[in-house]
Amino acid sequence: MVSYTIKRFLGAWPTLIVLITLSFFLMRVAPGGPFSGEKVLSAAVQANLDAKYHLNDPIFVQYLDYLWSLARGDFGPSFKYPDWTVNQLINQGFPVSLWIGGWAMFIAIIIGVLVGSLAAFKQNTWVDYIATGMSMTGISIPSFVTAPMFTLLFAVVLGWVPAGGWNDGAFLNMILPVTALALPQIAIISRIMRGSMIEVLRSNYIRTAKAKGIPNRIILFRHAIRPAILPVISYLGPATAGIITGSVVVEQIFSLPGLGSYLVKGALNRDYTLVLGSVILVGALIIAFNFIVDVLYAMIDPKIKY
Repeated sequence: MVSYTIKRFLGAWPTLIVLITLSFFLMRVAPGGPFSGEKVLSAAVQANLDAKYHLNDPIFVQYLDYLWSLARGDFGPSFKYPDWTVNQLINQGFPVSLWIGGWAMFIAIIIGVLVGSLAAFKQNTWVDYIATGMSMTGISIPSFVTAPMFTLLFAVVLGWVPAGGWNDGAFLNMILPVTALALPQIAIISRIMRGSMIEVLRSNYIRTAKAKGIPNRIILFRHAIRPAILPVISYLGPATAGIITGSVVVEQIFSLPGLGSYLVKGALNRDYTLVLGSVILVGALIIAFNFIVDVLYAMIDPKIKY
């Protein structure tokens, strides 16, 4: 297990380096620049800005300088926010995304696993039909549709919760964005769990357990849920990273100062370092969560080898 973990950890680094390299050069070869706007700068001002941010250096030198900065944990200065570094912007936005995304994923796992297991255990009954129908609805309706609907109904019409705003992460402000983020994930996880659980329930050892008269709740929680949850775990790696860092639309709708808002602003403003920092952080999270999932997978199923 230790050897497997070390190998998986070392194997993650080349992926991250490839991601950094591709992101850096794609940003540089794209047309335009961070100081290309409606207002045309004079040649002297443009030269001074290029010199200040080392944009007039050969691109390979810029790449090596950026790698050296990353090795020291420095994402560099923001081109569009002169008084801020990218580290400061990420430190300000990432906790917001982590807070709402973490809660959304936690709720999605709990409810999705329970609903999927129940639907499989009650297969082809009204319970299964309702769970399946709600799952398909949740998958079909994206967050950018449910979020405005929730805002209109629960904030504007009923007035139960605020329509938006961060308010230092107050509980009432988090209800709508967390719900909008969690619903699609609940639908997907319950679908995965239902299919996996049905397959497990049809296995020979489960039929033997039923023949011995073991109660259904013991069969479910002691013998079936562990092998059935493996496909869900494999899905959680990229899903968790995606929901934490990819909640761009939901953050915009609810006016939350999360990482997604900075990523959008950086892309629109051609802020090289801000976009690179956000993309690298997202990629690192996806790699990290996949690594955690692989380790968990090996812990649950000892047959898995590197």
